[in-house]
Amino acid sequence: MSEGGNDVSEPIPVLVAGDHFVLNRLLVEALHEAGGPAAWRVRELELPWPHVPFGPIAEVREASGSEDRLIEALAGARVCLTQMAPLTRRVLEACPELELFAVCRGGPVNANLAAAAEHGVAVTFAPGRNAASTAEHTLALMLAAMRRIPPAHESMLAGRWDGGGYAYDAAGLELAGRTVGLVGAGAVGGRVATALLALGAHVLVADPYADPAAMPAGVRMVGLPELLASSTVVSLHARLTAETTGLIGTAELAAMPPGSVLVNCARGALLDYGALAAALRNGHLFAAGLDVYDVEPLPPDHPLHGAPGLVLTPHLAGASRAVAERAARMVAAEATRWLHGEPPLHQATEPPRSAGAAPSPTRPRTVPR
Repeated sequence: MSEGGNDVSEPIPVLVAGDHFVLNRLLVEALHEAGGPAAWRVRELELPWPHVPFGPIAEVREASGSEDRLIEALAGARVCLTQMAPLTRRVLEACPELELFAVCRGGPVNANLAAAAEHGVAVTFAPGRNAASTAEHTLALMLAAMRRIPPAHESMLAGRWDGGGYAYDAAGLELAGRTVGLVGAGAVGGRVATALLALGAHVLVADPYADPAAMPAGVRMVGLPELLASSTVVSLHARLTAETTGLIGTAELAAMPPGSVLVNCARGALLDYGALAAALRNGHLFAAGLDVYDVEPLPPDHPLHGAPGLVLTPHLAGASRAVAERAARMVAAEATRWLHGEPPLHQATEPPRSAGAAPSPTRPRTVPR
């Protein structure tokens, strides 16, 4: 046993509960690379997501698989690496050996954090794993909406060579020289800002909690009313809180210049989608690029159906191979830190200390939404 660490004279039993995105193979490879294959006795459980949609399981939301399968697979395991497995109170009560539940998502919404703390189980998460992917997807939707690429693509597939896109009223918009407003300046918004500046856009950011010194040179910080009134393109990157829920509605869309574009790859609840559909139908907005929605999947009677100028993707901004590989490395790194008795980098809970134990070197961290 290393000082302050775990006994590695025998391999530590660990469950990797991957799915069809963060593969078990990626988790095992990352675990072996970070801690060495001799340190772990690996058991595998494959969850059905995304081929079977995630959903609530017992008291947790956005989980995959079942409590029964996880309890069976976890028997004797001290560590679990996963993206979607449900850490419920029942699972915790049935698996007393578990000490670390490492979730490779931006927030461990598949874990009952209060119950984990009561049972002395550390829960970690992987913030920023998909920042680059989401920023790139944002730019892809922005450009596709501004240049009206989807209808041109569809016309070509249908065997038409439609040159009508050269008509002035139908022609697309350029980013160069335009003002783009970013609502929110976190890891994704900062990357988008840097890319937009390189393309020649003027960038405004509205975020009352952002540090102006951390913004790329050339970005101007403004209030939301000025951003909406000044931007040809508005892209949403805010966290979802009580303050930001419904942030962009009828009045905010009306404040945008005629012929402008809205993009949302952040959270569906930031935006009033009925108001957005109306603004597209009455011609006030030129286009919109969306990856997230108020209801997912979109029901047949959703107001977006039939609205013009839309570029839609089904919540895929974080779906890159690099994200899956990065997520696996992040949870493997947390498991290796646990192995050596080091504090986690991103801990969502701080389990209660036993009587007489030394104070924990870490502080509880706020789970990002």
